Amino acid sequence: MNDWENAIRRLEESAYTCVLCKGETVYTSEKRGVAPLVGWITSGVDLRGFSAADKIVGKAAALLFALAGVKRVYAPVMTETALAVFARHGIEAHCQTITKQIINRAGTGPCPMERTVSSINDPEKALKAIQQTMEQLSAMKNASGK
Repeated sequence: MNDWENAIRRLEESAYTCVLCKGETVYTSEKRGVAPLVGWITSGVDLRGFSAADKIVGKAAALLFALAGVKRVYAPVMTETALAVFARHGIEAHCQTITKQIINRAGTGPCPMERTVSSINDPEKALKAIQQTMEQLSAMKNASGK
């Protein structure tokens, strides 16, 4: 089984939300959204050349995959903007369903990470903006006691 097949199989047969494989090295996470990618990138994990499988990939995740140097990405659901990012960065991408946008967890509007990167095309700038949004959302959650 190659890296690509390994990542997809692990995603489909587990509770993982994100799986990255390259040879014997496998990274997995059950965290939601872009949190796994932000964590790996900011902790200095070298993901160049990895194959990835993720539950849902929008533009925010696509920019992070590009920043990380991932070579191939699969997701059951991908946005049109994610596919455009992958094409621009020479990353092979496959999905089952293409959608216009990702809705937030409450179902009341667009995903906050997608809103954050809507006008950003540079992966480095996207990471900074995503981190700021994650901090703001965390502060709001803590302030409300949830």
